[in-house]
Amino acid sequence: MSGPVKQPPLPGMQRAATRTHTLPAWLGELHLVRGALLCFALTLLASVVLLSLSAAYRMREAQRLYLAQHTRAAAATLFNHAETEKQEIRAYEPQFLALRQRGLIGEENRLAWIDAIRHSQEQRKLLPISYDISAQQVLQVPLPMVMGQYHLRGSRMRLQMDLLHEMDLLNLFDDLRQAGYFAVQDCTLKRHAAAGTGNGKAIATGAMAPVLGAECELLWLTVNSVPVPGRP
Repeated sequence: MSGPVKQPPLPGMQRAATRTHTLPAWLGELHLVRGALLCFALTLLASVVLLSLSAAYRMREAQRLYLAQHTRAAAATLFNHAETEKQEIRAYEPQFLALRQRGLIGEENRLAWIDAIRHSQEQRKLLPISYDISAQQVLQVPLPMVMGQYHLRGSRMRLQMDLLHEMDLLNLFDDLRQAGYFAVQDCTLKRHAAAGTGNGKAIATGAMAPVLGAECELLWLTVNSVPVPGRP
């Protein structure tokens, strides 16, 4: 009777061993802690959500705090600036009112200038005076000077008059300073050729002939504010 013949394994050949995988024992007990694991997962998820919400709330409140501090600092700066302006107004108000009374601040008053010339001529018995006033112009101020909302303006006046002596002209200037502020830009004095000869003008004194002739240019100064857009 014949059958398969088993041959012994050849040298160097190993029999393939059958491997078996055994699961850990704790896997079989997961159903016992399934509820606890689910509760832990839900708790962990809720904790992450709450941490995210609290971080966002903290950031939002920090931004609000910064904005409030910035607004408070700006309000404090404005308040301090207003208090400083009040102190400066109280300190310089008398000088400001005096300058406005003298005609430097505000609109120019040409009638006051003309009245001052007429009054000085009558009081000091001056010879006839002729004058001419040009249009007002904006004057340029030096760069370091800050004028703010104010502009410096000037009106040129040309004076021509005969003099009995030099003090007539100086006395006239003293009288004109009561009517406003001006600067003498140019002044020319000429001596007449001979005593007793005038230039065709009537002599107010009737006894003395003019000795000198004066031609001067005055610059009347005024400072007035410029309207600020948006303010009434």
